[in-house]
Amino acid sequence: MFQINTQNPSLPICILFIVLFYFYCKVSLDKMLFSYCVINTVSRCEFFFCPCVQFTVTPLCCPSRSSILSGRYPHNHGVRNNSVSGNCSSAGWQKGPESEALPVYLSKQKYQTFFAGKYLNQYGSKAGGGVGHVPLGWDQWHALVGNSQYYNYTLSVNGKEEKHGDVYEKDYLPDLIRNRSLQFLDNRSPQHPFFLMLSLPAPHSPWTAAPQYQKEFSDVKAPRDGSFDKPGKDKHWLLRQPTNPMPNSSVGFLDEAYRKRWRTLLSVDDLVEMLVQKLKDIKELNNTYIFYTSDNGYHTGQFSLPIDKRQLYEFDIRVPLLVRGPGIKANITVQAPVLNIDLTPTILDIAGTNLSSVNTDGFSYLPLMAPSLRNGSARSFFLVEYSGEGQSTEDPSCPKLGPGVSECFPDCVCEDAFNNTYACVRALEGPNDLQYCEFADSESFVEVYNMTSDPHQLENIVKKVDPAVLQAMNQRLIKLQSCVGSSCREVKGARLLL
Repeated sequence: MFQINTQNPSLPICILFIVLFYFYCKVSLDKMLFSYCVINTVSRCEFFFCPCVQFTVTPLCCPSRSSILSGRYPHNHGVRNNSVSGNCSSAGWQKGPESEALPVYLSKQKYQTFFAGKYLNQYGSKAGGGVGHVPLGWDQWHALVGNSQYYNYTLSVNGKEEKHGDVYEKDYLPDLIRNRSLQFLDNRSPQHPFFLMLSLPAPHSPWTAAPQYQKEFSDVKAPRDGSFDKPGKDKHWLLRQPTNPMPNSSVGFLDEAYRKRWRTLLSVDDLVEMLVQKLKDIKELNNTYIFYTSDNGYHTGQFSLPIDKRQLYEFDIRVPLLVRGPGIKANITVQAPVLNIDLTPTILDIAGTNLSSVNTDGFSYLPLMAPSLRNGSARSFFLVEYSGEGQSTEDPSCPKLGPGVSECFPDCVCEDAFNNTYACVRALEGPNDLQYCEFADSESFVEVYNMTSDPHQLENIVKKVDPAVLQAMNQRLIKLQSCVGSSCREVKGARLLL
């Protein structure tokens, strides 16, 4: 095994991987509870690397989590949305990408592996193999059946059904994940390294805070940033349909949702603090990498969309990332972009796996975190892709839009549709920070943003950009949409000038 512990090379490297739901990076670090409940805990230990330039390659739970586990773009792992028909925890996923996912390779490196929390949205369903299905590579398995809950849920515990009720002391899921993680660390074998993946429900709906935190943050409101309650002019039709300005009912709803999300995260703070203390107690903290991130972003009022994800904009695709571990200097920020498909190759690189034997589209960003341990280079552009979801019948909340839409609010604001299907190239090349997106719809709609001069993506400049630049971005997009494995890391293009 490749060792990178510079203080004691005889010790194997251990890994703790914490995944949350729906965090937008900039808001999280500047204003949201992320800075309060996590960085305060972590910074006391003087150990974090935060690029805050991590992107998800698709802004929806199941496809994004499938990308994290496999290290692949959605067009290569085949998970399109949160349904079994969209390949979420389907037999095809289980026989294909899941059989080559992160824990399989860690198991080969003699890691003791532990999973607790939400896995994939359709996990545990009859069509997904039921609770008896335990993915390859996991030694300890405590997976939530279905989507996020805090009480009244079912777990698959090593393939056996375990039902839970609504008693805080024994059923509250964030605390259960914490307690079973601590127990795993107590019972581990010190002869082998460990890997824990903790997938917390917070801050996902239904936003149920622990009893002691239910009255916190009563005066907090969602950030009124640059795109909050701005009209979605010149954007895809889905962004043009919300009422602007938002009615007071929508603003009140999203502010209350925001407060509830903060409250659930206080239990995550408790979990982080107790796990860090446990790692100290068992003398493993200096030998452990801790990853803290989210599966996708979230919006609360941006472009008058109340709450959700699924869109191509920064607030839905940009997520926080904190990493602590051997060779990483304290309190540094790395600006080079990394993706959620890079998490698996990075962790496997740390674990000593020969990455040439692993079929991933991402690459290890260990050289960016710890340049003294690795040489490497950063990407200059990447792909974001999403397959829109809609209903075959009219949504009763919004009959005037007809069939084909979904995730509709009472004010007739729909967050998704069949033709909200798009692919984007995001280029980060010095002063030319661009985003170019094509929709698969009857309009062949295109959106282009200069992220340097317009970081909130208020103006679609597709009609102002040199056609040669649009053509170059289109060619990059075509190559990325068909890339597989190493070809995803080797897509080249001439430097673009606006």
